[in-house]
Amino acid sequence: MKKSNFRWMICALLFFATTVNYLDRQVLSLTWKDFISPEFHWTDNDYGTITAVFSIIYALCNLFAGKFIDWMGTKKGYLWAIFIWSLGACLHAACGVGTEWLKAAGFVSMTGITVSVWLFLACRAVLALGEAGNFPAAIKVTAEYFPKKDRAFATSIFNSGSSVGALAAPVTIPLIARWCGWEMAFIIIGALGFVWMGFWMFFYRKPRQSPRVNAAELAYIESDQDAAPPPAEAKAEGPKISYLKAFSLRQTWSLVLGRFLTDGVWWFFLFWTPGYLSDQFGYKSDSGMGMALIFTLYAIVTFVSIYLCKLPTYMVDKRGMNAYEGRMVAMFVFACFPLVALGAQPLGALSAWWPAILIGLACAGHQAWSANVYSVVGDMFPKSTIGTLTGIAQFAAGCGSFMVNKCAGKLFTYAAEQGDAFAFLGYTGKPAGYMIVFCYCAVAYIVGWACMKSLVPHYRKVEL
Repeated sequence: MKKSNFRWMICALLFFATTVNYLDRQVLSLTWKDFISPEFHWTDNDYGTITAVFSIIYALCNLFAGKFIDWMGTKKGYLWAIFIWSLGACLHAACGVGTEWLKAAGFVSMTGITVSVWLFLACRAVLALGEAGNFPAAIKVTAEYFPKKDRAFATSIFNSGSSVGALAAPVTIPLIARWCGWEMAFIIIGALGFVWMGFWMFFYRKPRQSPRVNAAELAYIESDQDAAPPPAEAKAEGPKISYLKAFSLRQTWSLVLGRFLTDGVWWFFLFWTPGYLSDQFGYKSDSGMGMALIFTLYAIVTFVSIYLCKLPTYMVDKRGMNAYEGRMVAMFVFACFPLVALGAQPLGALSAWWPAILIGLACAGHQAWSANVYSVVGDMFPKSTIGTLTGIAQFAAGCGSFMVNKCAGKLFTYAAEQGDAFAFLGYTGKPAGYMIVFCYCAVAYIVGWACMKSLVPHYRKVEL
Protein backbone atom coordinates (compact mmCIF):
# COMPACT_ATOMS: atom_id res chain seq x y z
CA MET A 1 0.00 0.00 0.00
CA LYS A 2 1.32 3.42 -0.97
CA LYS A 3 1.42 5.59 2.09
CA SER A 4 -0.56 8.81 2.27
CA ASN A 5 1.23 12.08 2.97
CA PHE A 6 -1.27 13.86 5.19
CA ARG A 7 1.45 14.58 7.76
CA TRP A 8 2.79 17.23 5.38
CA MET A 9 -0.63 18.88 5.25
CA ILE A 10 -0.47 19.16 9.03
CA CYS A 11 3.07 20.51 8.73
CA ALA A 12 1.76 23.12 6.28
CA LEU A 13 -0.85 24.25 8.81
CA LEU A 14 1.86 24.60 11.44
CA PHE A 15 3.91 26.59 8.93
CA PHE A 16 1.06 29.03 8.24
CA ALA A 17 0.30 29.44 11.95
CA THR A 18 3.94 30.31 12.60
CA THR A 19 3.92 32.69 9.62
CA VAL A 20 0.92 34.54 11.06
CA ASN A 21 2.58 34.47 14.48
CA TYR A 22 5.64 36.30 13.22
CA LEU A 23 3.70 38.68 11.03
CA ASP A 24 1.84 39.81 14.14
CA ARG A 25 5.13 40.35 15.98
CA GLN A 26 6.67 42.28 13.10
CA VAL A 27 3.94 44.91 12.77
CA LEU A 28 5.33 46.91 15.69
CA SER A 29 8.99 46.62 14.67
CA LEU A 30 8.19 47.85 11.15
CA THR A 31 5.99 50.74 12.23
CA TRP A 32 7.44 52.08 15.49
CA LYS A 33 10.43 53.98 14.11
CA ASP A 34 8.79 55.77 11.18
CA PHE A 35 5.07 55.86 12.07
CA ILE A 36 4.39 55.38 15.79
CA SER A 37 7.46 57.01 17.39
CA PRO A 38 6.93 60.40 15.68
CA GLU A 39 3.34 60.40 16.96
CA PHE A 40 4.11 59.42 20.55
CA HIS A 41 7.74 60.65 20.81
CA TRP A 42 9.22 57.32 21.88
CA THR A 43 12.92 56.86 22.62
CA ASP A 44 14.95 53.71 21.97
CA ASN A 45 14.60 52.98 25.68
CA ASP A 46 10.78 53.18 25.40
CA TYR A 47 10.80 50.73 22.53
CA GLY A 48 13.30 48.54 24.37
CA THR A 49 10.93 48.48 27.35
CA ILE A 50 8.00 47.39 25.16
CA THR A 51 9.97 44.60 23.45
CA ALA A 52 11.55 43.49 26.72
CA VAL A 53 8.25 43.34 28.61
CA PHE A 54 6.69 41.44 25.71
CA SER A 55 9.56 38.97 25.96
CA ILE A 56 9.29 38.42 29.72
CA ILE A 57 5.51 38.02 29.63
CA TYR A 58 5.92 35.66 26.69
CA ALA A 59 8.46 33.77 28.78
CA LEU A 60 6.21 33.53 31.82
CA CYS A 61 3.26 32.42 29.71
CA ASN A 62 5.43 29.78 28.03
CA LEU A 63 6.17 28.28 31.40
CA PHE A 64 2.47 27.39 31.66
CA ALA A 65 1.54 27.21 27.97
CA GLY A 66 3.11 23.78 27.59
CA LYS A 67 1.15 22.47 30.56
CA PHE A 68 -1.98 24.03 29.09
CA ILE A 69 -1.39 22.34 25.72
CA ASP A 70 -0.70 18.98 27.41
CA TRP A 71 -3.92 19.36 29.43
CA MET A 72 -6.19 20.83 26.77
CA GLY A 73 -4.85 18.81 23.86
CA THR A 74 -3.29 20.07 20.66
CA LYS A 75 -6.51 20.82 18.77
CA LYS A 76 -8.32 22.93 21.38
CA GLY A 77 -5.12 24.34 22.85
CA TYR A 78 -3.92 25.62 19.49
CA LEU A 79 -7.32 27.19 18.78
CA TRP A 80 -7.29 29.10 22.06
CA ALA A 81 -3.72 30.26 21.52
CA ILE A 82 -4.25 31.74 18.06
CA PHE A 83 -7.59 33.31 19.04
CA ILE A 84 -5.98 35.19 21.94
CA TRP A 85 -2.92 36.38 20.04
CA SER A 86 -5.01 37.50 17.03
CA LEU A 87 -7.25 39.47 19.37
CA GLY A 88 -4.21 41.03 21.03
CA ALA A 89 -2.75 41.99 17.64
CA CYS A 90 -5.95 43.78 16.61
CA LEU A 91 -6.18 45.62 19.94
CA HIS A 92 -2.97 47.54 19.17
CA ALA A 93 -5.00 49.65 16.75
CA ALA A 94 -6.95 51.17 19.66
CA CYS A 95 -3.83 52.48 21.44
CA GLY A 96 -3.93 55.81 19.59
CA VAL A 97 -7.53 56.52 20.57
CA GLY A 98 -6.90 55.26 24.10
CA THR A 99 -3.92 57.56 24.49
CA GLU A 100 -6.00 60.59 23.49
CA TRP A 101 -8.77 59.66 25.93
CA LEU A 102 -6.36 59.19 28.84
CA LYS A 103 -4.54 62.43 28.03
CA ALA A 104 -7.89 64.24 28.00
CA ALA A 105 -8.56 62.76 31.44
CA GLY A 106 -5.28 64.19 32.73
CA PHE A 107 -3.01 61.15 32.44
CA VAL A 108 0.29 61.92 30.70
CA SER A 109 2.69 59.47 32.31
CA MET A 110 2.68 56.89 35.08
CA THR A 111 5.82 55.84 36.98
CA GLY A 112 7.91 57.64 34.39
CA ILE A 113 6.40 55.76 31.44
CA THR A 114 4.13 57.57 29.02
CA VAL A 115 0.49 56.55 28.59
CA SER A 116 1.06 55.37 25.01
CA VAL A 117 3.80 53.00 26.16
CA TRP A 118 1.52 51.57 28.88
CA LEU A 119 -1.25 50.91 26.37
CA PHE A 120 1.10 49.18 23.96
CA LEU A 121 2.48 47.16 26.86
CA ALA A 122 -1.05 45.95 27.67
CA CYS A 123 -1.69 44.91 24.07
CA ARG A 124 1.70 43.20 23.83
CA ALA A 125 0.82 41.28 27.01
CA VAL A 126 -2.32 39.86 25.36
CA LEU A 127 -0.31 39.06 22.22
CA ALA A 128 2.37 37.32 24.28
CA LEU A 129 -0.23 35.27 26.19
CA GLY A 130 -1.59 33.80 22.97
CA GLU A 131 1.69 33.46 21.08
CA ALA A 132 3.18 31.47 23.94
CA GLY A 133 1.02 28.53 22.88
CA ASN A 134 2.28 28.34 19.30
CA PHE A 135 5.55 26.46 19.66
CA PRO A 136 4.55 24.05 22.47
CA ALA A 137 1.52 23.05 20.38
CA ALA A 138 3.46 22.85 17.11
CA ILE A 139 6.27 20.77 18.62
CA LYS A 140 3.72 18.41 20.15
CA VAL A 141 1.95 18.02 16.80
CA THR A 142 5.30 17.36 15.08
CA ALA A 143 6.08 14.60 17.59
CA GLU A 144 2.64 13.11 16.91
CA TYR A 145 2.94 13.13 13.11
CA PHE A 146 6.65 12.47 12.37
CA PRO A 147 9.23 9.83 13.33
CA LYS A 148 12.33 11.10 15.12
CA LYS A 149 14.59 11.16 12.06
CA ASP A 150 12.20 13.52 10.23
CA ARG A 151 11.28 15.80 13.11
CA ALA A 152 14.14 18.27 12.68
CA PHE A 153 13.31 18.69 8.99
CA ALA A 154 9.57 18.99 9.66
CA THR A 155 10.29 21.43 12.49
CA SER A 156 12.56 23.45 10.20
CA ILE A 157 9.73 23.69 7.67
CA PHE A 158 7.10 24.97 10.09
CA ASN A 159 9.71 27.03 11.94
CA SER A 160 10.63 28.66 8.61
CA GLY A 161 7.21 30.25 8.86
CA SER A 162 8.89 32.71 11.21
CA SER A 163 11.26 33.62 8.39
CA VAL A 164 8.52 33.74 5.78
CA GLY A 165 6.41 35.91 8.07
CA ALA A 166 9.40 38.18 8.53
CA LEU A 167 9.94 38.01 4.75
CA ALA A 168 6.38 39.03 3.89
CA ALA A 169 6.22 41.68 6.60
CA PRO A 170 8.55 44.34 5.09
CA VAL A 171 6.79 44.32 1.72
CA THR A 172 3.26 44.50 3.17
CA ILE A 173 3.14 46.12 6.61
CA PRO A 174 4.90 49.43 5.81
CA LEU A 175 2.73 49.87 2.72
CA ILE A 176 -0.46 49.21 4.70
CA ALA A 177 0.75 51.69 7.32
CA ARG A 178 1.53 54.31 4.67
CA TRP A 179 -1.73 53.93 2.75
CA CYS A 180 -4.20 53.07 5.52
CA GLY A 181 -2.49 54.12 8.75
CA TRP A 182 -0.50 52.09 11.23
CA GLU A 183 -3.71 51.10 13.04
CA MET A 184 -5.02 49.19 9.99
CA ALA A 185 -1.72 47.33 9.72
CA PHE A 186 -2.41 45.75 13.12
CA ILE A 187 -6.05 44.97 12.26
CA ILE A 188 -5.46 43.43 8.82
CA ILE A 189 -2.53 41.27 9.89
CA GLY A 190 -4.24 40.28 13.16
CA ALA A 191 -7.35 39.07 11.31
CA LEU A 192 -5.35 36.38 9.47
CA GLY A 193 -5.28 34.26 12.61
CA PHE A 194 -9.05 33.99 12.70
CA VAL A 195 -9.00 32.60 9.13
CA TRP A 196 -6.43 29.95 10.13
CA MET A 197 -8.67 28.75 12.95
CA GLY A 198 -11.26 27.52 10.45
CA PHE A 199 -8.73 25.34 8.60
CA TRP A 200 -7.38 23.87 11.85
CA MET A 201 -10.85 22.88 13.07
CA PHE A 202 -11.56 21.12 9.76
CA PHE A 203 -8.29 19.22 9.20
CA TYR A 204 -6.67 18.28 12.51
CA ARG A 205 -7.08 14.88 14.14
CA LYS A 206 -4.49 12.70 15.87
CA PRO A 207 -2.85 10.29 13.36
CA ARG A 208 -4.73 7.21 14.57
CA GLN A 209 -8.02 9.10 14.48
CA SER A 210 -7.57 10.86 11.16
CA PRO A 211 -9.40 9.42 8.13
CA ARG A 212 -6.75 11.03 5.91
CA VAL A 213 -3.89 8.94 7.36
CA ASN A 214 -3.78 5.42 5.89
CA ALA A 215 -2.19 2.36 7.50
CA ALA A 216 1.09 2.73 5.60
CA GLU A 217 1.57 6.35 6.68
CA LEU A 218 0.63 5.50 10.27
CA ALA A 219 3.21 2.70 10.29
CA TYR A 220 5.85 5.16 9.03
CA ILE A 221 4.90 7.76 11.64
CA GLU A 222 5.27 5.16 14.40
CA SER A 223 8.30 3.42 12.85
CA ASP A 224 10.74 4.36 15.61
CA GLN A 225 8.49 3.35 18.47
CA ASP A 226 9.07 0.09 20.27
CA ALA A 227 5.49 -0.91 19.57
CA ALA A 228 2.51 0.91 18.23
CA PRO A 229 -0.01 1.54 21.00
CA PRO A 230 -3.23 -0.45 20.66
CA PRO A 231 -6.32 1.59 19.70
CA ALA A 232 -7.77 1.32 23.20
CA GLU A 233 -4.67 3.06 24.55
CA ALA A 234 -4.34 5.65 21.78
CA LYS A 235 -5.73 8.41 23.96
CA ALA A 236 -3.39 7.69 26.86
CA GLU A 237 -0.09 9.30 25.91
CA GLY A 238 1.74 8.39 29.08
CA PRO A 239 2.79 9.90 32.41
CA LYS A 240 3.00 13.66 32.85
CA ILE A 241 6.01 15.40 34.36
CA SER A 242 6.07 17.84 37.26
CA TYR A 243 8.16 21.00 37.21
CA LEU A 244 10.13 19.74 40.20
CA LYS A 245 11.02 16.54 38.36
CA ALA A 246 11.77 18.40 35.13
CA PHE A 247 14.21 20.83 36.77
CA SER A 248 16.02 17.95 38.47
CA LEU A 249 17.13 16.61 35.09
CA ARG A 250 20.35 17.58 33.30
CA GLN A 251 18.52 17.27 29.98
CA THR A 252 16.13 20.04 31.03
CA TRP A 253 18.99 22.38 31.97
CA SER A 254 20.67 21.63 28.67
CA LEU A 255 17.56 22.86 26.86
CA VAL A 256 17.20 25.86 29.19
CA LEU A 257 20.75 27.11 28.59
CA GLY A 258 20.59 26.33 24.87
CA ARG A 259 17.59 28.61 24.54
CA PHE A 260 18.40 31.27 27.17
CA LEU A 261 21.78 32.14 25.70
CA THR A 262 20.70 32.25 22.06
CA ASP A 263 17.08 33.26 21.53
CA GLY A 264 17.71 36.88 22.46
CA VAL A 265 19.87 37.10 19.31
CA TRP A 266 16.96 36.23 17.02
CA TRP A 267 14.58 38.54 18.81
CA PHE A 268 17.09 41.38 18.76
CA PHE A 269 17.50 41.13 15.00
CA LEU A 270 13.75 40.68 14.55
CA PHE A 271 12.82 43.76 16.60
CA TRP A 272 15.74 46.08 15.91
CA THR A 273 16.97 45.50 12.34
CA PRO A 274 14.44 47.90 10.69
CA GLY A 275 15.43 50.59 13.20
CA TYR A 276 19.13 49.81 12.67
CA LEU A 277 18.83 50.30 8.91
CA SER A 278 16.94 53.54 9.48
CA ASP A 279 19.42 54.85 12.07
CA GLN A 280 22.67 53.85 10.40
CA PHE A 281 21.82 54.16 6.71
CA GLY A 282 18.71 56.36 6.55
CA TYR A 283 16.51 53.73 4.88
CA LYS A 284 12.99 53.96 6.34
CA SER A 285 10.87 50.84 6.56
CA ASP A 286 8.45 52.03 3.83
CA SER A 287 11.20 53.06 1.40
CA GLY A 288 12.04 50.83 -1.55
CA MET A 289 15.59 50.24 -0.34
CA GLY A 290 14.46 49.58 3.23
CA MET A 291 11.95 46.96 2.08
CA ALA A 292 14.50 45.38 -0.28
CA LEU A 293 17.12 45.05 2.46
CA ILE A 294 14.77 43.41 4.97
CA PHE A 295 13.27 41.16 2.28
CA THR A 296 16.74 40.00 1.19
CA LEU A 297 17.76 39.39 4.80
CA TYR A 298 14.83 37.08 5.49
CA ALA A 299 15.04 35.40 2.08
CA ILE A 300 18.53 34.29 3.11
CA VAL A 301 17.19 33.14 6.48
CA THR A 302 14.36 31.14 4.92
CA PHE A 303 16.22 29.19 2.26
CA VAL A 304 19.57 28.72 3.98
CA SER A 305 17.99 27.51 7.23
CA ILE A 306 15.84 24.87 5.49
CA TYR A 307 18.91 23.57 3.68
CA LEU A 308 20.96 23.52 6.88
CA CYS A 309 18.29 21.53 8.70
CA LYS A 310 18.88 18.57 6.39
CA LEU A 311 22.26 18.09 8.05
CA PRO A 312 20.99 16.08 11.08
CA THR A 313 19.13 13.67 8.77
CA TYR A 314 22.36 13.21 6.78
CA MET A 315 24.27 12.48 9.99
CA VAL A 316 21.73 9.83 11.00
CA ASP A 317 21.09 8.17 7.62
CA LYS A 318 24.54 8.45 6.00
CA ARG A 319 26.93 8.55 8.95
CA GLY A 320 25.07 6.09 11.19
CA MET A 321 24.83 8.36 14.22
CA ASN A 322 21.96 8.26 16.66
CA ALA A 323 19.56 11.19 16.49
CA TYR A 324 21.12 13.08 19.40
CA GLU A 325 24.74 12.69 18.28
CA GLY A 326 23.92 13.72 14.73
CA ARG A 327 21.94 16.69 15.95
CA MET A 328 24.74 17.95 18.21
CA VAL A 329 27.34 17.75 15.42
CA ALA A 330 25.00 19.67 13.15
CA MET A 331 24.27 22.24 15.88
CA PHE A 332 27.97 23.01 16.22
CA VAL A 333 28.00 23.87 12.52
CA PHE A 334 24.93 26.08 13.00
CA ALA A 335 26.56 27.77 16.00
CA CYS A 336 29.40 28.98 13.78
CA PHE A 337 27.12 30.88 11.38
CA PRO A 338 26.33 33.81 13.74
CA LEU A 339 30.06 34.60 13.94
CA VAL A 340 29.65 36.44 10.63
CA ALA A 341 27.68 39.12 12.51
CA LEU A 342 31.06 40.48 13.66
CA GLY A 343 31.51 41.85 10.14
CA ALA A 344 28.16 43.65 9.92
CA GLN A 345 29.36 46.99 11.27
CA PRO A 346 32.78 47.09 9.57
CA LEU A 347 31.41 46.10 6.15
CA GLY A 348 28.45 48.44 6.61
CA ALA A 349 30.89 51.23 5.77
CA LEU A 350 30.93 49.86 2.21
CA SER A 351 27.22 49.23 1.71
CA ALA A 352 24.04 48.55 3.68
CA TRP A 353 23.75 45.30 1.75
CA TRP A 354 26.60 43.76 3.74
CA PRO A 355 24.89 44.01 7.15
CA ALA A 356 21.66 42.69 5.59
CA ILE A 357 23.45 39.67 4.11
CA LEU A 358 25.55 38.90 7.19
CA ILE A 359 22.64 39.31 9.60
CA GLY A 360 20.63 37.03 7.28
CA LEU A 361 23.31 34.31 7.51
CA ALA A 362 23.51 34.71 11.29
CA CYS A 363 19.73 34.38 11.58
CA ALA A 364 19.74 31.35 9.25
CA GLY A 365 22.13 29.69 11.69
CA HIS A 366 19.75 30.60 14.51
CA GLN A 367 16.73 29.11 12.75
CA ALA A 368 18.54 25.84 12.09
CA TRP A 369 19.79 25.85 15.70
CA SER A 370 16.32 26.60 17.04
CA ALA A 371 14.65 23.84 15.03
CA ASN A 372 17.10 21.30 16.42
CA VAL A 373 16.83 22.51 20.01
CA TYR A 374 13.09 21.94 19.68
CA SER A 375 13.70 18.47 18.26
CA VAL A 376 16.02 17.56 21.14
CA VAL A 377 12.90 17.66 23.33
CA GLY A 378 11.27 14.95 21.22
CA ASP A 379 14.48 12.91 21.19
CA MET A 380 14.98 12.74 24.95
CA PHE A 381 11.55 13.14 26.54
CA PRO A 382 8.31 11.10 26.31
CA LYS A 383 5.56 12.57 24.12
CA SER A 384 3.36 13.17 27.16
CA THR A 385 5.89 15.69 28.49
CA ILE A 386 6.79 17.52 25.28
CA GLY A 387 4.41 20.44 25.79
CA THR A 388 5.67 21.02 29.32
CA LEU A 389 9.38 20.79 28.42
CA THR A 390 8.94 22.99 25.36
CA GLY A 391 7.18 25.52 27.56
CA ILE A 392 10.10 25.52 29.99
CA ALA A 393 12.57 25.99 27.13
CA GLN A 394 10.45 28.84 25.75
CA PHE A 395 10.41 30.45 29.18
CA ALA A 396 14.19 30.42 29.21
CA ALA A 397 14.24 31.85 25.69
CA GLY A 398 11.92 34.69 26.69
CA CYS A 399 14.09 35.56 29.71
CA GLY A 400 17.14 35.75 27.45
CA SER A 401 15.25 37.94 25.01
CA PHE A 402 14.07 40.23 27.80
CA MET A 403 17.64 40.86 28.88
CA VAL A 404 18.98 41.45 25.37
CA ASN A 405 16.17 43.79 24.27
CA LYS A 406 16.00 45.85 27.45
CA CYS A 407 19.77 46.19 27.64
CA ALA A 408 19.91 47.09 23.93
CA GLY A 409 17.31 49.84 24.35
CA LYS A 410 19.08 51.39 27.34
CA LEU A 411 22.47 51.01 25.66
CA PHE A 412 21.38 52.70 22.44
CA THR A 413 19.74 55.62 24.25
CA TYR A 414 22.80 56.06 26.48
CA ALA A 415 25.25 55.76 23.57
CA ALA A 416 23.33 58.32 21.52
CA GLU A 417 23.33 60.75 24.46
CA GLN A 418 27.07 60.32 25.08
CA GLY A 419 28.06 60.67 21.43
CA ASP A 420 31.82 60.59 20.87
CA ALA A 421 32.42 60.05 24.58
CA PHE A 422 31.09 56.49 24.20
CA ALA A 423 33.48 54.30 22.20
CA PHE A 424 33.96 50.60 21.45
CA LEU A 425 36.30 48.94 18.92
CA GLY A 426 36.78 52.16 17.00
CA TYR A 427 33.09 53.13 16.90
CA THR A 428 31.50 55.96 18.84
CA GLY A 429 27.98 56.84 19.88
CA LYS A 430 25.12 54.63 18.77
CA PRO A 431 27.21 52.64 16.22
CA ALA A 432 29.41 51.58 19.15
CA GLY A 433 26.28 50.35 20.92
CA TYR A 434 25.29 48.26 17.91
CA MET A 435 28.81 46.80 17.73
CA ILE A 436 28.60 45.68 21.37
CA VAL A 437 25.34 43.84 20.79
CA PHE A 438 26.60 42.30 17.53
CA CYS A 439 29.59 40.89 19.41
CA TYR A 440 27.28 39.17 21.89
CA CYS A 441 25.11 37.83 19.07
CA ALA A 442 28.15 36.35 17.34
CA VAL A 443 29.47 34.24 20.24
CA ALA A 444 26.23 33.28 22.02
CA TYR A 445 25.69 30.04 20.09
CA ILE A 446 29.18 28.64 20.60
CA VAL A 447 28.76 29.20 24.35
CA GLY A 448 25.26 27.68 24.25
CA TRP A 449 26.49 24.58 22.40
CA ALA A 450 29.32 24.07 24.88
CA CYS A 451 26.86 24.25 27.79
CA MET A 452 24.48 21.74 26.19
CA LYS A 453 27.24 19.30 25.33
CA SER A 454 28.79 19.46 28.79
CA LEU A 455 25.44 18.80 30.49
CA VAL A 456 24.39 15.94 28.18
CA PRO A 457 27.54 14.60 26.47
CA HIS A 458 25.76 11.48 25.20
CA TYR A 459 22.20 10.51 24.35
CA ARG A 460 20.17 9.50 27.39
CA LYS A 461 16.42 8.98 27.19
CA VAL A 462 14.37 10.30 30.11
CA GLU A 463 12.34 7.56 31.79
CA LEU A 464 9.42 8.48 34.07
